[in-house]
Amino acid sequence: MSQVVQIFGSFLVLVPFVLAQLGRMATSSKAFMSLNLVGSTILAIDAAHGHQWGFLLLEAVWALVSLGSLLRASLGADVANRPL
Repeated sequence: MSQVVQIFGSFLVLVPFVLAQLGRMATSSKAFMSLNLVGSTILAIDAAHGHQWGFLLLEAVWALVSLGSLLRASLGADVANRPL
């Protein structure tokens, strides 16, 4: 079951990345950020469950950055364009 979860989470992160590279999705879009947030959260939870600390660090930071970007985008352009 863990492999299915990992593949699903990876799919949610990789599809928007590939679409962005092909010019089909903007990295600033809420869809891009949302898919990254959900996928990386799934992978972080799976990593924590498996005691894979390096993978957990990677995915937790990925999820937090995605969440921050999504929140800034949701608050409007003025806030989204401010430096961190």
